[in-house]
Amino acid sequence: MPRFIANKLHHQSHIGNPKATLPMHASIQIHHLPETGYLRIHHIIGNPKAIPPIPAIIPVSRSAWWAGVKSGRYPQPVRTLGLRITAWSVESIRALIKQTGSEDNNA
Repeated sequence: MPRFIANKLHHQSHIGNPKATLPMHASIQIHHLPETGYLRIHHIIGNPKAIPPIPAIIPVSRSAWWAGVKSGRYPQPVRTLGLRITAWSVESIRALIKQTGSEDNNA
C-alpha cells in the first residue's frame, strides 16, 4: 500500500468508540479507502495501540475476523503479494461493508 494511503488511514479521526457499530462507522471509513489496492489486517480491524492509533473499518477482534474468514462470512485473503504477506483487496472490503450495511437496513 502506498505510504500516503497508509498515512491517511492512520491519521483519520473518529468520534466515539473505535469499536462502533459497523454501518455508521463503515460509512465514515469507506470514503477514506483507496479505489484499488490491498489492506492488511490492522487496517481492517484497527489497532488502538499503534502510534497514531489505527481506527477499525470492521469493528471485530482479530480472532473473530479469522473465524469469519474461515466460515465464509468475511472475504478470503490474497496471498500473491508474498509468502508471508496476508492482505485483502480493497474491493472485497468495500463489498463486505456494503453487504453488511444493506443487511442491517433490511433488519
